[in-house]
Amino acid sequence: MKELKEKEIWFVTGSQHLYGPETLKQVKDNSEEIAEGLNASDAIPVKIVFKSVLTTPDEIYNCCLEANTDNNCIGLITWMHTFSPSKMWIQGLSILSKPFAHLHTQYNRDIPWSEIDMDFMNLNQSAHGGREFGFICTRLRLNRKVIVGHWKDEKVRKTLGSWTRSAVGYNESKNLKICRFGDNMRHVAVTEGDKVEAQKILGWQVNYHGVGDLVVSMDSITEQEIDSLMDVYVAEYKLEDKTNSNIRYQAKIELGMKKFLDANGYKAFTTNFEDLHGLKQLPGLASQRLMEQGYGFGAEGDWKQSALVRIMKVMSAGMKGGCSFMEDYTYHLDPACPSVLSAHMLEICPSIAKETPSIEVHPLGIGGKDAPARFVFDVPEGEGINATLVDMGGRMRMIVNPVTVITPKALPKLPVARALWVPQPNLEIGAAAWILAGGAHHTSFSMALNKECLEDFAEMVGVEFVTIENSTAISDFKKELKWNDLYYHLAKGL
Repeated sequence: MKELKEKEIWFVTGSQHLYGPETLKQVKDNSEEIAEGLNASDAIPVKIVFKSVLTTPDEIYNCCLEANTDNNCIGLITWMHTFSPSKMWIQGLSILSKPFAHLHTQYNRDIPWSEIDMDFMNLNQSAHGGREFGFICTRLRLNRKVIVGHWKDEKVRKTLGSWTRSAVGYNESKNLKICRFGDNMRHVAVTEGDKVEAQKILGWQVNYHGVGDLVVSMDSITEQEIDSLMDVYVAEYKLEDKTNSNIRYQAKIELGMKKFLDANGYKAFTTNFEDLHGLKQLPGLASQRLMEQGYGFGAEGDWKQSALVRIMKVMSAGMKGGCSFMEDYTYHLDPACPSVLSAHMLEICPSIAKETPSIEVHPLGIGGKDAPARFVFDVPEGEGINATLVDMGGRMRMIVNPVTVITPKALPKLPVARALWVPQPNLEIGAAAWILAGGAHHTSFSMALNKECLEDFAEMVGVEFVTIENSTAISDFKKELKWNDLYYHLAKGL
């Protein structure tokens, strides 16, 4: 949360000189009070900074230009206290590269029925000015969030707070570096994608490094460093034998990998069990531990999910529920409760664990390497979202499906981290829609974020967004996918 509070959302107010200096002073005073009130709200995790009352095209342009170049500023909140003729906003909004939310509120909550006069009407014109501002944003085809309601209302503050988390994700996306240790799993389609387009649109730098680079970094780790990390394992998790050589080797991978990632500015990474030259084990516990520390991860070279995991972790900082790489594995098709058992061979983040995870060593069954150490745990019951990113050729598509996690029966012979859930609206429709949308088997799962937060993020970065939820009907969903294809082809002139 401390890192989030270092990020700023600038609060800017639109007005004009027509109203005179006294009115503009009141506009400024009211704006400062609203900004201070929002900044004090626990629902908003970032710092809200009142910037200025903008009354001329030059002021608006310079504010947007300054926002673009300020590293702490991750977005704007715009409020039209009075009527702000929106032709003044064209140049500024046309160059703005940060996301913005249009807060359609007013200083007063209620109309003062017995006292309202023309002075009051001239000062409090949000209903008037907000529509003028909204028109020019739509005319310019600008993506933005529109939030309607009184600024003291808790629902408004929660919606705004969720949007600011999306803006944090946008900022992270535009500065994200992803390390690929090895290449993608052979012959797998969904883990592929256009890395140049991803950097152009999303800002991601996706770089390859040979597994040998990781091995060199691991070789620099001392036994004393491994001993210290083993003490952490004993203190924080269920571990009886800290002398186990397989667990110590995972500690060595963790330390070497973190050292390499940090030295090169990487916040996300991938591995591939088909590409382990020089390693004795597939990074299991090491990958889980690094995810717990905030790094993004994708298995089998899936750099898109690695990036999404990292972005969702940054967006959900300070929230309960956690976030992890995930994979849909197998179905429970009992008509009483059709559900999905989701897991992975090793790499599920303990931030979503129901109880303190245990560290265990078991054979992997594939890859031809030593038995790797891993966390074993269940995920608690509750509501979550399952999200994925796929490359549709010319654009990315984000698919989001809210799910309800339920308690599985005992799984004594399945030594992995796992979650059992029922997708919305049910398994039959949820799985069919996911497949029709081209959804990957790799996902990013969170019990902290909601659908709206990811939808706002997708809109900020210009990624197609489709959701599978309780209202989803397959016939309508098919039409939506076709309409989306047409829109993105026309929008890009293809």
